[in-house]
Amino acid sequence: MNSSIIKTKEELKDRIDELYDAHGEPEYIANKHRLIWEFDEGTIQMRLPYDVLLDDSEEILWDKEFHRVICIVQSSMATVGLFKGDECLSHKVFSAYMVRKKQGKSQIKHLKTKGKSRAGSRIRLASGIEFFEDINTRLQSHFDAYNIERIIFSCSKILIPHFFGAKVPVPFDKKDDRLLGIPRHIEKPTHEEMMRTNRFLNYAEEVQT
Repeated sequence: MNSSIIKTKEELKDRIDELYDAHGEPEYIANKHRLIWEFDEGTIQMRLPYDVLLDDSEEILWDKEFHRVICIVQSSMATVGLFKGDECLSHKVFSAYMVRKKQGKSQIKHLKTKGKSRAGSRIRLASGIEFFEDINTRLQSHFDAYNIERIIFSCSKILIPHFFGAKVPVPFDKKDDRLLGIPRHIEKPTHEEMMRTNRFLNYAEEVQT
């Protein structure tokens, strides 16, 4: 398997034209934001930049700028960013006292496996509840103020029910057509990591198998 990054839209346009000429029209996989060419010798997948949209005819809208959010949620830390084009319009990092010091396990996971809660546990759990409500409040403010056309989302599986079950509702559902995952490992959702992730996602990535 060969993988390569294409950093500019000019290079990407040229490469897509080459692939069209060589292999014809690709299939577009919307939930992965990828073009796929299948031919006798193998397969080429092209992950498109997350800052481009396709119209109803699956034509790439190279010059359209639109609002999108990045939301990365992990135990005890999360980040939410609002972007348009290359510009970060707003960003915020959230943190919560949710990890038990000795075991290094999140309180939510501990309660799921053990079902017990003492004073320290209740404090951590209350902090966790506020954590999700604050994230969703921030997201809601962006969705109220702008037409969000893409939602870039990463959340630890154990936290999904708590994120979508928070008292402050999430302004999108789990099957929203605008949702895209993040195809890279996120070590810690800091502001710096969110900006690196945005930069990476705005590149194209070609994979040949």
